[in-house]
Amino acid sequence: MLVLVVNAGSSSLKYQLINMDDESVLAKGNCDRIGIDGHLSHKTADGRKLDTDCTFPTHTEAFEKLVEALTTGEYSVIKSMDEISAVGHRIVQGAEVFDRPCLVTPEIIDQIDGLAELAPVHNHAHALALRACTKVIPATTPQVVVFDTAFHQTMPPKAYMFGLPYEDYEKYHVRKYGFHGTSHRFVSAALAEAMGKNIEDLKIVSCHLGNGSSITAVKGGKCIDTSMGFTPLDGVLMGTRCGAVDPSAVTFVASKHGFTPDEMSQYMNKQSGFLGVSGVSSDNRDINDAAEKGNARAQLASDMLAYEIQKYIGSYTAAMDGIDALLFTGGIGENSWEVRERVCQNMSYFGIEIDDELNHSTRGQLMKLSTPNSKVEVWIVPTNEELLIARDTIALISK
Repeated sequence: MLVLVVNAGSSSLKYQLINMDDESVLAKGNCDRIGIDGHLSHKTADGRKLDTDCTFPTHTEAFEKLVEALTTGEYSVIKSMDEISAVGHRIVQGAEVFDRPCLVTPEIIDQIDGLAELAPVHNHAHALALRACTKVIPATTPQVVVFDTAFHQTMPPKAYMFGLPYEDYEKYHVRKYGFHGTSHRFVSAALAEAMGKNIEDLKIVSCHLGNGSSITAVKGGKCIDTSMGFTPLDGVLMGTRCGAVDPSAVTFVASKHGFTPDEMSQYMNKQSGFLGVSGVSSDNRDINDAAEKGNARAQLASDMLAYEIQKYIGSYTAAMDGIDALLFTGGIGENSWEVRERVCQNMSYFGIEIDDELNHSTRGQLMKLSTPNSKVEVWIVPTNEELLIARDTIALISK
């Protein structure tokens, strides 16, 4: 069975075509700069690559080009879209409306679009992509939506509520939602399998670290708390996002700069984090390089990230009444030995001890990093959100 997995943004449309018989990726790519000028990058499993400028006024034209790349010419991998059993879509915000995957209908698309106020950068784009997909994909092909926020719907009210008047939750749905849920769900299950244990018996702190980062407490396979909040801005320091900040600092800085609320949001989302603190870059690799060369602000950004992650590990260990395993995933988590090393330093109270040689030499692969003496197992677990979306899609349509 072939599943097309789609991850649409406001100006991009990433995709993977997965053969679920062996879970191999037949092709993947990205329709970028939708609504601007357009570019398609497409790569097949056997190494054929297509990079070409295109015209993508809307997501519909991007889907049409995607279909063309998959089915025609020297870069094709299938003869017709009829060979595809289903399409799975990643949706960022499902709020309290969606706590599990569901089949796409016009009503579901409208509901997703209706949540755009809670995720203005993402949900409207998802809705546009879904409507475009229904125009291009055969009507007989089922489509499924999988929500990033769904995994976090198991949080208890004491974890997801804010100390604002309760009416703000009732009227405006202001609460912690959490994000990266598909990734946290995938890696926590993969870790349990690697450890040879039942996930229901484990207490895991999952660190998804990338340009956007979130830490999640997974107890018995369920999320009980997570660092991102009402939006993906909350939590630890990120590439261009500030992470958790005293709300009064926000209003103070906004008044000093004369920012509108939207301008302040842009400031915290796009000009802060690694970039704002270091003055060097939003990329962790550049931060590490600059810190090694003696850049004090870059070193400060690195130290802040590790310190904030350590605090989440401590608080989530308290929330779960223990910790069995700590995992790192995402672009930084899987590839930056420096970040993993800083996080695991000075954690002897928790019994965390990693093998430095293994940590330094391992990138992007499933690997246990903790020493035999470590009371807590420490792992790198590569994430694969697309594969989990494909699995969810097949599971739902099989019913």
